Amino acid sequence: MAPEAAARPTRAELRLAAREQSRAQRRGAAKAATRTALLRIALPSVAALGVAAAAAITVQGDADQQRALAAGRTAPPQAAADDTADGVAAQAAAQAVAAGGQAQASRGDARQPLAAAQPTEAPTAQPTAEPTPEPAKPKVAMPVARHGLGEQFGAAGTHWANRHTGIDFPVDGGSEVYAVTDGTLRTQWNPFYGYMTIIKMPDGTEAWYCHLRAYKVRKGPVKQGDLIAFVGSSGNSTGPHLHFEIRPPGGSGPIDPLPWFLANGLDPR
Repeated sequence: MAPEAAARPTRAELRLAAREQSRAQRRGAAKAATRTALLRIALPSVAALGVAAAAAITVQGDADQQRALAAGRTAPPQAAADDTADGVAAQAAAQAVAAGGQAQASRGDARQPLAAAQPTEAPTAQPTAEPTPEPAKPKVAMPVARHGLGEQFGAAGTHWANRHTGIDFPVDGGSEVYAVTDGTLRTQWNPFYGYMTIIKMPDGTEAWYCHLRAYKVRKGPVKQGDLIAFVGSSGNSTGPHLHFEIRPPGGSGPIDPLPWFLANGLDPR
């Protein structure tokens, strides 16, 4: 046999070499697909771990390669190229993830001042102080300006046929007399009461002013506090004073004016 024929591989050897090369290529392709799938699964973890996780994957790949070399296994050229491409892709993906994390962190940092500037909760409205209510105005007014009483209701004496029917205000002659409440006014003469002014209130109650000197108003509507007459000593009187009575509606006779004043917020004593 010629030397050239001895060096040329046989058909069986060529078929065996072709099968070995095909198996190596399939193993390389399967390994590349496995690494790609692992890389896709690991990307979320790489995003969370950042650069440290990418570095750990690279170190693990180097350790696998060193163990393979120590065992005497030599990867095919295509597989080595795949390993290099996978490493470059992993590093690029790690850098992209890290860059994306930094970009997100930068955007988050940029939004922090805006979030800090916004109030965390709506300000609470401060309650407004309510104005202090004014004291309630008395329902009635005093018939004369000066307080103090003389003879009181029910007193006995020679000046009255039975009992005293009102209360007396011992004030000087000519003192002003006022309407104790709103009502309708009329005037009349009585030999015992002298010159009289009578105010009929809306509920029918009457206020009698007796022993007057003169009238300011003779008839018609009046308001609380209006000047209506002047103090005198007309009729059955021993000196200037105002005799004041309260008579409820129905003609039942006079009642004590002092409790009536007190019930309406005034103390004439």
